[in-house]
Amino acid sequence: MSDADSEAFAPNKPAIELPKEISAEEYDRLTDDIVAALKTVYDPEIPADIYELGLIYRVEVEESRFVNIDMTLTAPGCPVAGEMPQWVENAVASVPGVAGVKVNMVFDPPWDQSRMSEIARVALDMW
Repeated sequence: MSDADSEAFAPNKPAIELPKEISAEEYDRLTDDIVAALKTVYDPEIPADIYELGLIYRVEVEESRFVNIDMTLTAPGCPVAGEMPQWVENAVASVPGVAGVKVNMVFDPPWDQSRMSEIARVALDMW
């Protein structure tokens, strides 16, 4: 597997797609700011953010700067399942330049601990 292939399959790295009408500089700023916003959202029962936990599966920035996000939960019965998508939407909507946000809750593939980053593993003492 090449380095590019390894990066594409990093467990906590969502696929962020570059629209044609956004410059590379604007895209880089938007994606950095979107990731920073995602890292402000925490599951109240887990001391790691949802990005590092690997709960974000896909982020798509449209040419209009509307953002579509596919995310999951650590378990379908999560007590904040009804609230967390709104937290994500609010966090990403606050990023300058984002025109709007839609969060789609998905459960395929199911989340498991292999999706967590090293940062999350350290925070949860899972070595």
